[in-house]
Amino acid sequence: MSKKPGQMSQALPACFRGAGSRTKSKPVWTASASSLKNDLKRLPQAQRAWVEANGWEADAGSVIVLPGKQGGVAGAVLGLGNEQDPARAAMLAGALAKALPKGNYHFQKAPRDPELSALAWAMGAYRFTRYKTKDNADLRRLILPKGVDAGRLASIAGAVTLGRDLINTPANDLGPAELEQAARKLARTHGAKIKVTTGGALLKRNFPLIHAVGRASDRAPRLIDFTWGSARAPKLTLVGKGITYDTGGLSLKPTSGMVLMKKDMGGAATVLALASMIMAAGLKLRLRVLIPAADNNVSANAYRPGDILPSRNGMSVEIGNTDAEGRLVLADALALADEEKPGILVSIATLTGAARVALGADLPPLYVTDDGFAKSLLDSAAKIDDPLWRMPFWQPYDADLKGKVGDVSHISGTRFAGSVTAALFLKRFVSQAACYAHLDIYGWVPHAKPGRPKGGEPQGARALFKTFHAMFG
Repeated sequence: MSKKPGQMSQALPACFRGAGSRTKSKPVWTASASSLKNDLKRLPQAQRAWVEANGWEADAGSVIVLPGKQGGVAGAVLGLGNEQDPARAAMLAGALAKALPKGNYHFQKAPRDPELSALAWAMGAYRFTRYKTKDNADLRRLILPKGVDAGRLASIAGAVTLGRDLINTPANDLGPAELEQAARKLARTHGAKIKVTTGGALLKRNFPLIHAVGRASDRAPRLIDFTWGSARAPKLTLVGKGITYDTGGLSLKPTSGMVLMKKDMGGAATVLALASMIMAAGLKLRLRVLIPAADNNVSANAYRPGDILPSRNGMSVEIGNTDAEGRLVLADALALADEEKPGILVSIATLTGAARVALGADLPPLYVTDDGFAKSLLDSAAKIDDPLWRMPFWQPYDADLKGKVGDVSHISGTRFAGSVTAALFLKRFVSQAACYAHLDIYGWVPHAKPGRPKGGEPQGARALFKTFHAMFG
């Protein structure tokens, strides 16, 4: 059954206390670098002198703890630097959840975006402790600002945690079967219908590319497929790359290139996080989630450079490099998704290193066939600091994918525009969806930032949810 819009899907995270009494909670002020002297005038003189004596300059995300009269903690000040963007300023609150001593806190002055500031606190409080034998972390709790939708906040924070946990889990404990179980658990929670096609059945049901990529592993590849919502509602389909480990196949990666390949299922994790938000909010749409899950391993039966493989939509695909496996499994899943002509079709994948070269780790490229949807999504991304950058489906580059023997080569013959040509390859498998969008994410935070601890990150999920909430809420 669909949940009603705004219905709380889980308990409030432990890093929060409900809005209400501030008894025994400590205030948190904010200060900008450019107006530091004026901002500090709000503090008692002794605390103002303490800040000045420490030479604190209100750098973005910096925190200074204020002493109380009896030697305890009286509160804290969060530095905003010279940040002018309101969303990025709100996300700086993510620094507080780890910088403060244990205890309860409240914002002394209501933030410009209380809900985003509270979410930043929760995102900053995240810790991946599955493999820690001891976890003695002290908990800092935020009294929720007035007006914050606690149910929505809990659902979004929980979904981000789900995505992060999946990406952070190493491949020895998260293979295709475990990814399937995560999807089944989520589907069961929200009453979605799920079916999974595994191993040899992929060939019988015409998913030859998924099978080819995963057949070299002793962990069977599979296509996870679940649906939720009314069949009469507008159709939204999400496709997430679920390569649970990528050795590069016969085009073997060096060790340095394999170390983070547990995150190559980051697209699947992001899709599951987004689906969790959508179902918890009870959006008025028919949601379908497709996750092609496989290991890209090396063995005697691994697919090879130079192979010509069939695909679900009938095109023959010429293999140039087995380390470009993600676009192959996505191709079959996209072809299936396209068959029912969804209104919006979105693929999310940790697809190319070229995207990182172009835009870095923090800014995923976005490819969209519909200008109106692109504008809405980019506006949403900016408002909540879940950044995306639009890139073109530059059709002239499609010629670089022309096959010499097969219909299409899955990689181009040039070193240039690798993210664009990968997106163009995927687009060849979409012809009937009214709108197609593709996100080439990194799925990882290499250096911790406020609200973004080092590790897995479901990039784009919050921006997409905000957009869909406005469209279907």
